[in-house]
Amino acid sequence: MHEVFKKIKKHKIIAVLEIDSLEYITPLCETLLSSGINVIELALRTEVAQKATELIIKKFPQLIVGLGTVINEDQVKFAINSGVSFAVAPGCNPKILDLAKKNNLLFSPGICSPTDIEISLDYGCDVLKFFPAEHCGGVQYLQSINNPYKHLNLNYIPLGGINISNVKNYLNSDLVLAVGGSWLASKHLINSKKWQVISSNCKEFNSLIL
Repeated sequence: MHEVFKKIKKHKIIAVLEIDSLEYITPLCETLLSSGINVIELALRTEVAQKATELIIKKFPQLIVGLGTVINEDQVKFAINSGVSFAVAPGCNPKILDLAKKNNLLFSPGICSPTDIEISLDYGCDVLKFFPAEHCGGVQYLQSINNPYKHLNLNYIPLGGINISNVKNYLNSDLVLAVGGSWLASKHLINSKKWQVISSNCKEFNSLIL
């Protein structure tokens, strides 16, 4: 397993963020770090997402920064040039996987079927994003589709429909490297500047894994 993924496994969670304004970067990142969150995935779904990525990498080197919603070649090239530690996608596009592999970008494609898993394996991926986790059937479904590949020791990052009430179901599975937590600092909470609520969410999660 790559060293970045080993570090992420220790933290157990990736805070999935959508940032609409650069003014939120400093208070948000300071809140996450002070509340015990060290890994983030910045979703490329807003106009300032790329600039936010660059600023966070520069200002907060203690964070492990990944990119999410990487779905086209330009975004893969940005991930490579920006210096993020990893990138993930909601789906499993061979063209994107090929470009990531050729440029040694640590990449986790999105999977929800055995076919997706096998496509990912063709491109050397062994940490896969399980999405949308809850809507696909949760941990039980993940275990069932992984069964034919148990000997390969694959790891998964579930995301989608996960919250504080069901996250332990995922953390208790040996298949799960870490969970993607969009509820920790949702877009609404960030835009409303609810830093204290975000801090409480993060601390509540960390209390589960002590």
